[in-house]
Amino acid sequence: MAAPVYIRLKQSIYVNPEAEIRLKDAAGITGAEQQISPLKELILHKVTPEDQNIVVIDAFMVVEQILHHQPDTEVQLIGPSSCVVHVEKHKKEPNPLLISAIWILLFIGAAMAIMNFHFDVSMQSVQQKLHLMLTGREAEYPLLIQIPYSIGLGIGMILFFNHWFQKRFNEEPSPMEVEIFNYQEDLDHYVAIKENKVEKKDVDR
Repeated sequence: MAAPVYIRLKQSIYVNPEAEIRLKDAAGITGAEQQISPLKELILHKVTPEDQNIVVIDAFMVVEQILHHQPDTEVQLIGPSSCVVHVEKHKKEPNPLLISAIWILLFIGAAMAIMNFHFDVSMQSVQQKLHLMLTGREAEYPLLIQIPYSIGLGIGMILFFNHWFQKRFNEEPSPMEVEIFNYQEDLDHYVAIKENKVEKKDVDR
């Protein structure tokens, strides 16, 4: 009996419209070289306009295709049970005016949130008392504390998000990147269950 072929489907991949999705694109494959060489080029699905922007490659379909071409192959599946294929259509160039408008809107929203938080916790009163304790003098606007506090608040946010424009300070992902990753993972999981167009086509035949 032939040695088993081990296949691990990828969580998700990105392809161009009308691309041919081969086994090597949608999964990692290992085993005897004489067995896996032809399997790597096995076409699992050809993207069509009807697929729109998402295609789901199911593990059952992968096994079925492999056994159709190599009936004596023992297939061992490892990892995810499906691969979500995102069809990337031609992207438009970003509009600088739109980006600037969104940037200004987010900046104003963040500033309002910080100011409202400071008002709710009476930050100015606290800083006035701290200034009195440290210097022994009362001040309506304790700039000695407010200026370093404001600078530290900005630096703290930059360090927290681990980004300064395109520059990353270390390899640790930022909270925003973790949230985006979790959202994408949940989205792929939902699509794999609810939007398996390839499997629906096979059932309809």
